[in-house]
Amino acid sequence: MLSEQEQIRRESLQKIIDYGINPYPAAEFKVSHYSVDILENFEEGEKVIIAGRLMRRKIQGKASFGSIQDSKGKIQVYFNRDVICPSEDKSMYNDFFKKWLDLGDILGVEGKVFKTMVGEISINVDKFHLLSKSLKPLPQPKTDNEGIVHDGFNDPELRYRRRYVDLVVNENVKETFIKRTKIINSMRSFLSKKDYLEVETPILQTIPGGAAARPFITHHNALDVPLYLRIANELYLKRLIVGGFEGVYEFAKDFRNEGMDRTHNPEFTQMEIYVAYKDYHWMMNFTEDMLEFICNEVLGNTQVQIGKEKVNFKKPFKRISMTDSIIEHTGIDISNMSEKELREACKSIGVEVSDSMGKGKLIDEIFGEKCESSYIQPTFITDYPVEMSPLCKKHRDNPELTERFELMVNGKELANAYSELNDPIDQKERFEEQVKLAEKGDDEAMFIDLDFIRALEYGMPPTSGMGIGIDRLVMFLCNQPSIQEVLLFPQMKPEKWETGPNKSEFLEINIPPQWITPIYESGYSNKELLLEAKPTAVHQKLNGYRKKNKLDVPAILLEEVQSWYK
Repeated sequence: MLSEQEQIRRESLQKIIDYGINPYPAAEFKVSHYSVDILENFEEGEKVIIAGRLMRRKIQGKASFGSIQDSKGKIQVYFNRDVICPSEDKSMYNDFFKKWLDLGDILGVEGKVFKTMVGEISINVDKFHLLSKSLKPLPQPKTDNEGIVHDGFNDPELRYRRRYVDLVVNENVKETFIKRTKIINSMRSFLSKKDYLEVETPILQTIPGGAAARPFITHHNALDVPLYLRIANELYLKRLIVGGFEGVYEFAKDFRNEGMDRTHNPEFTQMEIYVAYKDYHWMMNFTEDMLEFICNEVLGNTQVQIGKEKVNFKKPFKRISMTDSIIEHTGIDISNMSEKELREACKSIGVEVSDSMGKGKLIDEIFGEKCESSYIQPTFITDYPVEMSPLCKKHRDNPELTERFELMVNGKELANAYSELNDPIDQKERFEEQVKLAEKGDDEAMFIDLDFIRALEYGMPPTSGMGIGIDRLVMFLCNQPSIQEVLLFPQMKPEKWETGPNKSEFLEINIPPQWITPIYESGYSNKELLLEAKPTAVHQKLNGYRKKNKLDVPAILLEEVQSWYK
C-alpha cells in the first residue's frame, strides 16, 4: 500500500512523462567533475558538469538553492528561473523544478562555479537533467543548533536491510566501506610484494575440510552428490604447496552454519596464506609486519581506538603459551591432564561442558571462558595442546603440544596459524580421532579427506600457514562494534512483504471486485480491519479514493457499505 508521499511522487512522475521528459533516460551522462574536486580546487567561473541526488532544496520565488550529493560528497547548487528558462516559457522552472522534482531525485547539472555572498562554493546552474525519478522519500535527518540529530535513519534492522538508504543518508557508513577496501588493498599489496601468488580454490567442496565447524550442505543434481559450502580453504592451498608453489594466498568467502552475533556472520571473508620452508615463529613475525604495515598505510599510525580501548599494532606483540595463560588466569595446569581430569577442572571453575566434548574442546572452553577476554593489546597465544589442532605439526620440544598460535586483539581471535602438519601418517591418525569425536556427537569434528592425505604422501615441504578474519580486522581498524557494520549486506531473516489484498476474504462478504483494491489501498488490508471501522468512515474514504484516482465507477452508496457488515 502506497503512502501519501509515494502517491504524490507517482503523480509527479506521470506529469513529467506527459510534459515530454523521460524520467529514466538511457543515454550516458558525461560528468566532468566530482563535488570534492570543485570544492578543493575552486576556480571562479569554471564550467562543470556533475551528477547526483538532490538532497536539499529551498525555493525562494524565481531563485532556489539546493545541494547535490554525488559519490564523493555534497555541493550547493543555485537555480535561477531566468537562466534556466531564458525564453517566455518558464514551465521548466515553475512546474518541472518547483512542483514535480523531489528530494532524492537523481539529477545531472551543468553550470559555472561561483562563491555566494557568505563564501560558500556553489554551482550556478545553466541546465539540469532528470536522470532518475525517486518514488520513495528518503529519511531526512535534521541537526539542530546544538548538533543533535533528529529523525535519523539509525534503526539497525532497517539500516542493514536497506543498506542502499543507509549509504545515502549516513555519510560515515560509506567511509567504513571505503576504508574496508583500502585495508584489503593494503594487505594484497603487502603480500604481492613478497611475490606470493593469489589463487582461487573451490567454494563448493565434496568434503568440508580445514576447520572445526558445521557446514552448509546442498546437492549437485548433475553429479547426484552432496556438496558443502567451504568452511575453510586450507586443504586446497596446501595441495598447491605440494604442487610446487612457494607461497599462495586467497581472499576467501567461507561459510559456517553456526550462531550469529555481533562478531559472527554465517558468510565471512578470510585471508589464508601458506609459505613453504617456514614455521610458526616466522609466521608470527610476518603477521606483525603485515598488520603494522596496514595500519600505517590506511590509518597513518599504529594506534587504533577500539571501543574504550586504545590498541597499538606496533610490533613486537606479546607472546604467551596457552598452558601459561590458563595457569595465569585460573591457577590450573592443564599439562598432562586426562579428559576426565579436564572435565572435573571445568566444573570446578564453573565452565559448562557436555559429554560430546573431547580434550581439545574442553581446553578451548577453559581458555575461551577464563582467559580470552583479558588480551586487549595484540598477543600471540602459542603452543596449543595437540587435541585442539588436528592439522598442526607437533611441537618440536613437547609432543603433547603443537606449533600453533592465535593472535588475540581486544579479547577476540584475529588470526590463527600453524607450522603445518606434513606427515601423512600422523595426519591420517588425527583425522581418525576426529571421526571418533563425530561419533560422540561433535557436529564440528572434521571429515577425513583421503585425497589430501594422498597429496601429503607425495611430499609437502615444511610449511607455515595463517588465516586472518578480514571482517573482524575491519571492525577493529574502523572502530565498529559489530560485524554487521562492516558487511554491506549482513545475513538477516527474510523480510515479510505486503503482497496485496486477499480477494477471496473480501468477496466472502459480498464486496464488489472493483472496490477490493480501493479498500486495500485505503488502509483496510484485511477483512478484520475493515469490519472494525465504522461504515460511514469507510464510505467517505472510498468515495474520496474514487475521486482522487479518477476511478471509472459510480460513487458507492452508504447503504451498500453497510450491507457488508450484516
